[in-house]
Amino acid sequence: MKKILSTLSIGSALALSSTVFAVDYSDDIHKNDYKWLQFNLMYAYEELPRSPDAHSGHDYLEMEFGGRSGIFDLYGYIDIFDLTESSASDKDGKPKMFMKFAPRVSLDAVTGKDLSFGSVQELYFATLFNWGGGTEADFEPNNSFWGIGSDINVPWFGKVGLNFYGHYNITAKDWNGYQISTNWFKPFYTLDNGSFVAYQGYIDYQFGAGSSFQGNSQASHGGVMFNGFYWHSDRYSVGYGFKLYNDVYLIEDTNAFESTGISHYVAATYKF
Repeated sequence: MKKILSTLSIGSALALSSTVFAVDYSDDIHKNDYKWLQFNLMYAYEELPRSPDAHSGHDYLEMEFGGRSGIFDLYGYIDIFDLTESSASDKDGKPKMFMKFAPRVSLDAVTGKDLSFGSVQELYFATLFNWGGGTEADFEPNNSFWGIGSDINVPWFGKVGLNFYGHYNITAKDWNGYQISTNWFKPFYTLDNGSFVAYQGYIDYQFGAGSSFQGNSQASHGGVMFNGFYWHSDRYSVGYGFKLYNDVYLIEDTNAFESTGISHYVAATYKF
């Protein structure tokens, strides 16, 4: 299992903070189009969930991308774990790939109407798909989320994504609770050369789930919060982030399997 959303890029930064006004699609639904792609070389330390006796970290390469085209808004990434094939990695002998895609359809663009109200700038039909990245080679939890999304204007943060989903477990073919997700990107210090430092992150919180999954007990609620501090230029970024977990992925924290705690990440990025 893997994170819900990865570290936000400069591309998504522009998407999240470029405007605090409603998006106008009245004359051309493609006038707001953009796209971005980057590669992140990362190292994770004590990422959860994990066995207490597992090795403590792993390297990985992430291809991250996103953009808009007409009615569609897209964010996604593909992770390849343990590039060095290290026996000291906590991914040694485990699945090497995880994929996430989060397409949203703008209801403003579909209807041709301004659906903004109050601090809500735009509304979406929102989806989210996770594939792979299981804790063992024979366990690949594939999940989907379906619901309503929005971009909202929040004091100091600016434009923030906020989505509410119902959770459908593709592996079990069953609906199982809900998830609320938010993400942000806030540049807060600009250097003389135009590069800047940003506070970026997300919260994913699941709730209302059943007490078991495929015969195994699970938590009814849980989640994760990522907090990152990154320096950005036009072509590069480097930074550090940490995650706070509580029964993440609805896995109950026990002596045999840890799902509550903190993990640390470092990243170096090249932007195309």
